[in-house]
Amino acid sequence: MKWSTLVFLATALSASYVAAEIKTKPIEYRDGGIALSGHLAWDDAVTGKRPGVLVVHEWWGLNDYARVRAEQLAKLGYVAFALDMYGKGKLTEHPQQAGQWAGEIRKNTKAWQQRARAGLNILRQQPQADNTRLAAIGYCFGGSTVLQLAYSGEPLRGVVSFHGALPAADATQLKALTAGILVCHGANDAFISAEQIETFRAALNKGNADWQMIYYAGARHSFTNPGADRRGIENIKYDPRADRRSWAHMKAYFAEIFR
Repeated sequence: MKWSTLVFLATALSASYVAAEIKTKPIEYRDGGIALSGHLAWDDAVTGKRPGVLVVHEWWGLNDYARVRAEQLAKLGYVAFALDMYGKGKLTEHPQQAGQWAGEIRKNTKAWQQRARAGLNILRQQPQADNTRLAAIGYCFGGSTVLQLAYSGEPLRGVVSFHGALPAADATQLKALTAGILVCHGANDAFISAEQIETFRAALNKGNADWQMIYYAGARHSFTNPGADRRGIENIKYDPRADRRSWAHMKAYFAEIFR
């Protein structure tokens, strides 16, 4: 092979690599009087519109973990937006503070849904996003948030809750629900009682919802987060096997709902 040909191939491969780089940018937006700042990720090598996935953070706030998940989704060919549920710059490492912030959001269901919807609307506005093919995933507090977004009647293809709380839908919410639901749950998660799970499942069955729930043996709360163990909380622990399997289950679910 001629040297000129080798140079050409090397240049082409280099250009392809650069073109396939995952792009990210912060996006500032508002929900009423609250200033918010999210994280958009996409692969600029993908042409045309593609499915969009909303990412909702754990109760600590929009941190690097949620941003990395958005970037992983971009590598799969989606455009992903990690929203901000608390307000620009509101991030904590303290469980008490996190619990307080999450509790303030949860006490008003309509405001909770609206805050999530504000992030979803940012995703919808992206030129890369196919607004007929949207989904949402969430972790812990974010898992319950994507369920509430589905309960609000947003026309999502599906939502995925990873080790999230499981609020039961009421009769009005069941009528509005059109999105499919996938729950990835740690079988040893002491934060979610058997009664809560049964109430959650019974409500969805009553509404003839399209739902599925997968248990991961031995897994506790926050099983997808490699930084979980440093929290020093007995029920919060990373489980690499459950993390790997739940991500694979999410990918298979998306392949189904976005086909």
